[in-house]
Amino acid sequence: MISGISVAAGAAVLPQALVSPAASAHTTKPRPARPLVIGHRGASGHRPEHTLAAYRLAIAMGADFIEPDLVPTKDGQLVARHENEISGTTDVASKPQFAGRRTTKTIDGVSVTGWFTEDFTLAELKTLRAVERLPAVRPHNTIYDGLFEIPTLQEVIDLARSAGVGIYPETKHPTYFASVGLALEPLLARILKRNGLAGRNANVFLQSFEPTSIKKLRGLVDTPSVVLLDAVGSPFDFRSSGDPRTWADLAKPAGLDWLKTFTNGVGATKNLVIARDPAGNLLQPTALIGDAHARGLKVHSWTFRNENQFLPLNLRKGTDPNAWGDVIGEIRTFLAAGLDGVFADYPDTAVLARDL
Repeated sequence: MISGISVAAGAAVLPQALVSPAASAHTTKPRPARPLVIGHRGASGHRPEHTLAAYRLAIAMGADFIEPDLVPTKDGQLVARHENEISGTTDVASKPQFAGRRTTKTIDGVSVTGWFTEDFTLAELKTLRAVERLPAVRPHNTIYDGLFEIPTLQEVIDLARSAGVGIYPETKHPTYFASVGLALEPLLARILKRNGLAGRNANVFLQSFEPTSIKKLRGLVDTPSVVLLDAVGSPFDFRSSGDPRTWADLAKPAGLDWLKTFTNGVGATKNLVIARDPAGNLLQPTALIGDAHARGLKVHSWTFRNENQFLPLNLRKGTDPNAWGDVIGEIRTFLAAGLDGVFADYPDTAVLARDL
């Protein structure tokens, strides 16, 4: 059991080499037809994340969707950054003209010091250049530091449309941004409508860790969406409003019954899909996929990364945390459990694992 979700009584059997001795036997269920590969922040294992270069490479590697995390500028433009604090993903700290913009803010209850997108106009952000967010893990990506701009959502849409792939935008910290007069949902809905992506058949999934953001978007557009689920804690919008439910509660049948009234699926952290034992080895699938599918909900899972430190213990190779382990085995195991899509930092690896 993990985060309140019990092991499913009908979940797929995992290859025995990948399962800890504590795992129990289960019957096999069919894999979904062609699960999606979502280029997580682009091909972020190969290029600095949330750059057009990373998105282009993800597309070239066969990703079905590319994923921009969305934060606003001071003048109400949506740009692709993992966080609104950008000192770790841009060269802003090296720009003397912006030294005075460094400040401390409380974001989702956490004190954060740095430079924030909402304090810059789009024109100012376009003078910055992206850098690798995980240089100790991916030093090979640092050769691209300083080369690429911060893209707007419109630029990501234009790229995706030209390549015939989908987009998977996430609203970041929507409660916070609403509190400072930069509500994300109307900004995003406006762009979706302008680009003909507001209908239920749009090649788009909207996503957020805050369910109320997805509910607000559903009131503005019919675009498909998912609610993101972490294993520990609760959505900030719930904490802000006094709602006692946790992400784990939302992954249970009653939570899924509620979610299906306004969304098309869940984007679950991996441990909610396949549990791990105390040592970090994979166990058997939880009930989540079966419960979600029974309610007509898709299940996508995050995040699949090649490096050992992000893999289950029994799929790591060697002792170097940044060396690559058996991520292909991991992805195939999750797909065998019936997963509908994977968020992958290395889309080439995910496409290979899916298509083997």
